Amino acid sequence: MGMLRRAIWATVTAALVATLVAPAAAQTRVTYKSAAAGTAYYQMGVELSEAIKAGTDGDVVVTLEESQGSVQNVMAVMQRSGNYVFTTPPALVNKAMAAEAPFEGRPTSAFEGIRGLFPIPALTMHWVVAGDGGLLGLEDLAGKHILIGRGSFGAREARRYLELFDLIDDVRIADADIGSGPDALKNGQIDGFVTASTFPAPNVIETAASMDISLVSLSDEEIEATGAAHQTIPGGTYAGIDADVETTSLPVIAYTTAAMDEQTAYTITRSFWERREAMAEESPWWAGVTPEMVGNIAGTLHPGALRYYDEAGIEVPERLR
Repeated sequence: MGMLRRAIWATVTAALVATLVAPAAAQTRVTYKSAAAGTAYYQMGVELSEAIKAGTDGDVVVTLEESQGSVQNVMAVMQRSGNYVFTTPPALVNKAMAAEAPFEGRPTSAFEGIRGLFPIPALTMHWVVAGDGGLLGLEDLAGKHILIGRGSFGAREARRYLELFDLIDDVRIADADIGSGPDALKNGQIDGFVTASTFPAPNVIETAASMDISLVSLSDEEIEATGAAHQTIPGGTYAGIDADVETTSLPVIAYTTAAMDEQTAYTITRSFWERREAMAEESPWWAGVTPEMVGNIAGTLHPGALRYYDEAGIEVPERLR
């Protein structure tokens, strides 16, 4: 009887262990590396992690990792294996593959396995000016006192545009951090400020809620001259701005590597697009992501992501295949 009881117990135990282990074994774990905690892009990572978990009924679990920036994210490709997902502007992927600064001296072979998945909200240029003019042209900035910030992408891009369109000598540039822009505008210390952010941008929402503002809208020719990606901020995004604002942006893409298997890449990409509208209801910045932005991806798509786009009928440039 003792032997029989032990045999029965062993069978029951094995069955119980199998029951407990089976779900864990079926779970796919993904590491997502985006930005520093407290930033908009870190919050996007939280939302995306939750969306993928919900979209796969918990079969794919995303672990969010803090990052010090896009360069670090791309550099990490040299040490990472498996299901590593990271975010970066596509221009940095091109630089990594060409061993250009900040990747000079790094073996390009380490980056050849980078593969695109899907776009996430871009850094969009906002030119905010006091007054209820609605939409302004770049030429309307002449004679104005504009805060563009220091050291950021937005500051560099704003100065580049002012130089490109021969406005640099006609605009007085305020020497202050962009964080002081809304208060300085409300207090009349400046005529406008420039910020690069996902939209709707909190600092622009705050400003538009307390005073009349206008936004600069660029022409098709001006956008083409900048060489930057075209971005439309839909009318109604900000109080008092009823028409679409045509501007530029710095695309940001979620990438992985060839080490990720095709099914996982397919599942993640499908879950992102299927949950995008639900995410946008909670955080409006996701509403700015459209299938057309797939064309901003540098390099090539992961075969799993490509399979989803072909199934969904989303147009993919030949260079990404």
